[in-house]
Amino acid sequence: MQHSVAGSGLADVLERILDKGIVVAGDISVSLVGVELLTIRLRLVVASVDRALEMGIRWWEADAALTGRTEKLVAENAALAARVEKLEGMLAGGRA
Repeated sequence: MQHSVAGSGLADVLERILDKGIVVAGDISVSLVGVELLTIRLRLVVASVDRALEMGIRWWEADAALTGRTEKLVAENAALAARVEKLEGMLAGGRA
């Protein structure tokens, strides 16, 4: 029975966190002799999808890996790279 009470307590806490949301933020900086070598900024938001949408967070809708649009983006990038190369060639040819 204690497991049931503890389990429901944990479930209540998790439900409350997902319903309200929680933000964890922090910075880690590594310095050597007064010279900053590395800075890591950590921002973590834990919330339900519904709560995230209310807060305006919807990054998963634009993530190509999650939406299956990676092939389309690779093709667009290749086409843009070809256009840039063509334009650079035209500019170089005009200057010579």
